[in-house]
Amino acid sequence: TADTASGIITFSGGIVLGNNARCKADINTLSDGSTITVDYASGVVHTVTLQGNRTLNQTNAVNCIGQSGSIFIVQDGSGSRQLSFNSAYKFPGGTTPTLSTAANAIDRLDYIIRGDADIHAVVSLDVKA
Repeated sequence: TADTASGIITFSGGIVLGNNARCKADINTLSDGSTITVDYASGVVHTVTLQGNRTLNQTNAVNCIGQSGSIFIVQDGSGSRQLSFNSAYKFPGGTTPTLSTAANAIDRLDYIIRGDADIHAVVSLDVKA
């Protein structure tokens, strides 16, 4: 049936999804600015278009431990924008990736929140449509 609910739903016995199950997640548009803050309580999929050199920050990670999702990082029509990450973002080998800088390039950061200020992330560069 087409049931609806709002707020957080807690299942104590689990949930089983059938063959035709789907899970839609709206894409939350982040505000561009010198510091771009991802409010992890606002969704699991986010997007931002860089219009200058920026730093990615986070909030509410402590309330979202175990959550995973993605952030689409889009270069504007000019490109050449740099994105740095605050210390909460942890990358494989401890090496922060260098993102694509071509005009209109789209990189995807996939994350899982391990703890407050502990967000494990990997990046797929220049994903083409």
